[in-house]
Amino acid sequence: MTGVINVAVIGAGRIGQIHATNLARHIAGARLVAIADMRLAAATDLARRLNVRAVDDHRALFTDASVDAVIICSSTDTHAPFIAEAAMSGKQIFCEKPIDHDLQRIDAALDAVNRAGVMLQVGFNRRFDPGFRAAREAVAVGTIGTPHLVRITSRDPAPPPIDYIKVSGGLFLDMTIHDFDMARFLLGDEVVEVYAVGGVLIDDAIGAAGDIDTAVVTLRFAGGAFGVIDNSRRAVYGYDQRVEVSGAAGAVMVGNRAPHTAVVSTVDGVHAPKPFHFFTERYAEAYVAEMQAFVDAVRGGREVPVSGADGRAPVVLALAAQRSLAEGRPVRIAEIDSGSS
Repeated sequence: MTGVINVAVIGAGRIGQIHATNLARHIAGARLVAIADMRLAAATDLARRLNVRAVDDHRALFTDASVDAVIICSSTDTHAPFIAEAAMSGKQIFCEKPIDHDLQRIDAALDAVNRAGVMLQVGFNRRFDPGFRAAREAVAVGTIGTPHLVRITSRDPAPPPIDYIKVSGGLFLDMTIHDFDMARFLLGDEVVEVYAVGGVLIDDAIGAAGDIDTAVVTLRFAGGAFGVIDNSRRAVYGYDQRVEVSGAAGAVMVGNRAPHTAVVSTVDGVHAPKPFHFFTERYAEAYVAEMQAFVDAVRGGREVPVSGADGRAPVVLALAAQRSLAEGRPVRIAEIDSGSS
């Protein structure tokens, strides 16, 4: 597909607003043409700001021959069916994570994509962060030698609302899923075993909703390396996002990003800014890069950089972590996904 492609966004919530704004203002080779949301007022408000049309029924976009690609930013329970509908309509597809919480529904959606012969990119934006990409490159070209350990810290500045917790799928499917994807991305290897511990250390209401707010997950990779992920729903100093990969010949580390790099030193101490407050600031550049990569893949007929299989794998790891936490033991991935070795 050559030339400028017409793109529509489904979902006018926070992530939909990010993608729609980027498509309208920052993405080369794409033309934002419509916003769909069952809440017509929300769709209309966003569409008016970006000078495009609004609809309250996503199916109007699937039947519109002028729409080349759709960006699915609606609630998680709609992702898999919308992917299947879009595929059957011949649309190229970008879908926010996760595809679904259920592997059978994910597989049905991926089957629809394969049968239709369309593209599907899954929205794991952290792969497009410049620091994390540089870390991946250092591992891939052998700069640090054979990887031995990957450590990932991911802590939010504050817990989300309890109503969100109740429908999120739980910490592992909602939050750690990014870190499961990052672990696979950084090492270029598959996880074969997961062991998770966690509890409620921040807000008893999260426990009452059936979830945890603090966790540590260890990973064992097929190639022999190990991984450690630590998660917290509250880091009072800001959005804490760090990775480190160590290997036989060295290590690569990526620290937090802050609004500026000025450090003030006085008799009272050394002072630097806190990390960015949340993901919308921390990963603003990555959101642009991932959407540009999708548009470039569609226009150039190239493979998307984050496939449906890449979207499925972190869900498998999250389900393994849930079972590990519930049963208090390491869980092999093959126990969750019989197709894994």
